[in-house]
Amino acid sequence: MTVPSEHTIRRRVQFYETDAAGIVHFTWFFRYMEEAEHALWREAGLSIHPEPSDIGWPRVGATCEFHRALKFEQEFDVTIRVTEITRRTISYRCEMTRDGEKIATGTLKIACVSRLPDGSMKSAEIPEDITMRFTPSDTRASRLAPHTSL
Repeated sequence: MTVPSEHTIRRRVQFYETDAAGIVHFTWFFRYMEEAEHALWREAGLSIHPEPSDIGWPRVGATCEFHRALKFEQEFDVTIRVTEITRRTISYRCEMTRDGEKIATGTLKIACVSRLPDGSMKSAEIPEDITMRFTPSDTRASRLAPHTSL
């Protein structure tokens, strides 16, 4: 089962997400991206953190650029796109919009890791049953792209 390379969720700004100036605190944009990522995984019939699981997905990169402010009660959309899948990582691009206007753009990169008995993590190859559920939106990106050493 392959799903589209992107997914969009609609959100409403909650009061606790705002700062003293009444706008969304910058840290929430990373949470919005993560919510969209988890929704994308659910759309693919997966969970990013199923119980029990021997693998984990730490973030190894995250960026966000802010273009416009968001305020309490405003509704907005978060669209996440898979841009690259390597043997060990998945990269996304996110765009947050409100009424067609760009609010913020960002990227996330997650790595597949094995959880070791001592609690540490070791880089691992992404299981094929997971990679087959996602299609990078950039056709130049390849499932066989050189792996990064993590």
